[in-house]
Amino acid sequence: MTRVEEFQELRPLLFSIAYRILGSVSEAEDAVQETWLRYEAAPTQPASTKAFLSAVVTRISIDVLRSARVRREEYVGPWFPEPLLTDPYQDPERSAELADSVSMAALLLLERLSPLERAVFVLREVFGFSFPEVASAVGRSEAACRQLAVRARRHMDAGRPRFETDRKERDELAGRFLDAFRDGDVDGLRELLAADVQMVGDGGGKAPQWADRFIGAENVARVLAALVPLFARIGAKVEPHQVNGQPGAIFRDRDGKVLNTWALDILDGQIQTIRTVNNPDKLGHMGPVADAWAALREEPTELQTEGPVRLAGRETPP
Repeated sequence: MTRVEEFQELRPLLFSIAYRILGSVSEAEDAVQETWLRYEAAPTQPASTKAFLSAVVTRISIDVLRSARVRREEYVGPWFPEPLLTDPYQDPERSAELADSVSMAALLLLERLSPLERAVFVLREVFGFSFPEVASAVGRSEAACRQLAVRARRHMDAGRPRFETDRKERDELAGRFLDAFRDGDVDGLRELLAADVQMVGDGGGKAPQWADRFIGAENVARVLAALVPLFARIGAKVEPHQVNGQPGAIFRDRDGKVLNTWALDILDGQIQTIRTVNNPDKLGHMGPVADAWAALREEPTELQTEGPVRLAGRETPP
C-alpha cells in the first residue's frame, strides 16, 4: 500500500480527531492537510502509520486550538462549533462514545478544558487510544496523561449532556417540531418545548440576530412564531438533517443557499435546547451561503406564495 493509500484510509479518523479538538470543520480539514504534508516529507516509514498520523494531527490541532482560544474569547456573542453534518469516521465498537462526543453540547463542554486535557480526553475516552499512544501523541509522560485524563473526565462528567436514548422517538419529535414551525402552529410548538427551554444563537456579529438567548417555553414559542413570516418572505426551505449527531435542520433560501442550521437537544419527550448557527463564516463547508441581511431586505411583492415555510421535499398548501 502506498503512502497516499494509507493516508486516505486513515483520513476519516484524522479529521474526526481534529474536529473534536478544534470544533471547526475548516480548521480540522487544514490540520489533516498539514498532517499529509508532514507525512509525505518524512524520510522514513513509521512503524505504525496510524499512531504516527494520529500524533501529528493531534499536535497540530493543539497548536491551532491554543491560538483559536484567544480569538474565541473576543468572539461576539455565544460561540458554537461549526456544524458537522456527517462524521466520516465510524467504529461500531465505539459508536456511543463517537456519537456523544460530537454533539454541540459535548463540544461546548470540551471548550472548558485546556488544550492538552481536551486532546487527551478525545484520544483516550472517545477513540480508545492506549495511554502509551496518548503520551506519544501529546508529548507527555504516561503518568501526566493519566492525570490529565482524570481531570478532563471529571469536568466532562459534571456537565455531561443527556439526550433522548431512543433515536426513533427523538427523530419523530423533531419532525413534529419542524412541522409545527412550518405551519406556524404556536400551540403545537409550545407543547413540545420544555418549560425551561433555551434558544441560543451564534451569529458572530455577522448575521441577523434578535438576541443571543431566549429562555422559557412561552418566550421561545413566541420567537419561533415570529420567525415564520420572516422565513416565508424569503421563500425559506427547512431541510431536516442530523446536525452534530442530533436532530436538526438546515435552512436555505429560495436559491438553495444556506441561511443557518438548527440543532435540537431532546430529553424526556421535550426539546431542551435549540442552538442556531447563523454566522456565515461557519456555514461555507455546506455549500454556497446566503446573504441573510440582503434576504431580509426583500420586498413582499417579490416573495413566493407557497406556504409560510417550505420543508424540503414536501409541499405546503398556500
